[in-house]
Amino acid sequence: MQFVNEKSGNGGVIRLTIETEEVGRLNYTIFPEDKTLVISYVMVHSKFEGRGMGKALVEEGIKFARENDWKVSPHCSYARSVMSRMSDLDDVLIQ
Repeated sequence: MQFVNEKSGNGGVIRLTIETEEVGRLNYTIFPEDKTLVISYVMVHSKFEGRGMGKALVEEGIKFARENDWKVSPHCSYARSVMSRMSDLDDVLIQ
């Protein structure tokens, strides 16, 4: 598994691949003035569903936010659901 973060301006996509095949992606927007990363969309191709790949993408988004000292705002319902079950997010999660 490999994550590739394709940042462009104030937004970007984190892609998860296995070898050369895309497993899924997480779309985000950065609001630098608020030091916030908004997760707007998480998608896993149906072939890979049910294997924890979506959660891995959300965790990679959280890692990216932590590396940049940003808070995370999960606008995507899937990301919000995953993050609601995680216990170590007091430093990054915007309620």
